[in-house]
Amino acid sequence: MDLFSVLLSFLGIAVITAFIVLIIVAMSTKPYPDLGRYESEKYFMNEKQEKCLFPSINDPATLELSVIVPAYNEEERLPVMMDEALGYLEERKKKSSSFSYEVIVVDDGSKDKTTQTAQKYCSKFGSKKVRVLTLAKNRGKGGAIRLGMFSARGRFLLFADADGASKFSDFTKLENEMKNLKKDSSNRAVVCGSRAHLEEESIAQRSLFRTILMKGFHFVVWFLCVRGVKDTQCGFKLLTREAAILLFSNLHVERWAFDVDMLFLAQYFNIPVGEVAITWTEIEGSKMVPVFSWIQMGKDIILIRLRYLLGAWKIKEKSKVE
Repeated sequence: MDLFSVLLSFLGIAVITAFIVLIIVAMSTKPYPDLGRYESEKYFMNEKQEKCLFPSINDPATLELSVIVPAYNEEERLPVMMDEALGYLEERKKKSSSFSYEVIVVDDGSKDKTTQTAQKYCSKFGSKKVRVLTLAKNRGKGGAIRLGMFSARGRFLLFADADGASKFSDFTKLENEMKNLKKDSSNRAVVCGSRAHLEEESIAQRSLFRTILMKGFHFVVWFLCVRGVKDTQCGFKLLTREAAILLFSNLHVERWAFDVDMLFLAQYFNIPVGEVAITWTEIEGSKMVPVFSWIQMGKDIILIRLRYLLGAWKIKEKSKVE
């Protein structure tokens, strides 16, 4: 058998394999995300230990800001973040009586005392300001944020990581960018906190292999899904209520790559997206394993693009959460 025949055989095998993979991906994919929740996830405990029903994101907003904090086994790191966030929010409230807020801690099926730790803040500040949503099982960061968003009362919805890596007072920077951003006709917009300005310093501290993986991940994100956003993964993002309803109703990815899915959808719907530099500090105890996580997210991003391209994942134009 000559070289041409061998190459032709390999090409045929590759085409058949790719076709089989595409069929498997299409047939094993649910067209729409699961927006349901367990019965226990519809309620929170107030400061009197009374069971109360969460509102719906379909209801009119009754507060200025909702802060969603996804937390998985964050018993130790959560207090630092909550103290900083509530300190800022209370000070803001003193300066402006019209400013109103809530913090929703979403315990994503933790095995430690994350819920009890968060509930102490509810007891201290009251359930009008702090609520705890305890998930019946672990859904992933994106899934936890989605249910937090769907339980929120704010005109604007901010999600912030429980580790406190983002300086919470930088919310003002996102808020100002949101004010300056031209919303679409339905008042939809997204503002991303960004660590891109810290990249040069971080590269100097990384090995060549990890730097190549990081750059490769950024290229895959840019090439396949999201353009115009330098840092898609920073866990500090602000959305209008209208944007949150539409994007999280269509969000398919519930784990680490959910940010890319959300921003892909934002660009699909032509929702304005802003980006602003924030102060960010590396915090010990991260749940992410850098090399493994980047490879995993790279795979997820390829699958995101593939599933939308094949039509395996559907997108609903209407924004009402059923």
